[in-house]
Amino acid sequence: MIDYKKTEDGLYAYQYPRASVTADAVLFAEKDGQMYVLLIQRGNDPYKGYWAFPGGFLEMDETVARCAERELEEETGIVLTGMQLVGIYSDVERDPRGRVITAAYAAMTTMPEATAADDATAAQWWPINALPKLAFDHDKILADAKKVMNIKD
Repeated sequence: MIDYKKTEDGLYAYQYPRASVTADAVLFAEKDGQMYVLLIQRGNDPYKGYWAFPGGFLEMDETVARCAERELEEETGIVLTGMQLVGIYSDVERDPRGRVITAAYAAMTTMPEATAADDATAAQWWPINALPKLAFDHDKILADAKKVMNIKD
């Protein structure tokens, strides 16, 4: 049993350090024989200005799959359900903010229009063979997502 204590402000505290959880959405689309991937430009540190997959922190009342769907919609306006789990990424140094574990999900789609919102300053479909430098460990996530989705360069 987890030993939680209720604090004066009504929140709960746990006596041991714990990781944060995020989820990322990797969307692929094919157009005119070219494969594309959807990226957002980060508006906040860490990696402010870098490109990354839509994603963010898990809320207490959702699954990680729902988190990926919600973050995709919040940051790009794209509504998509039923993405496939790519993997869990838990390298201790993957996020400079602290101990953050992410679940990455992927899907093939029809290249819907993406509009940047929330903490994304831009949302854009990029040719898979001409990507900018990616934030965090998103290059590893991309490589794994391509394998899971059977996408060749």
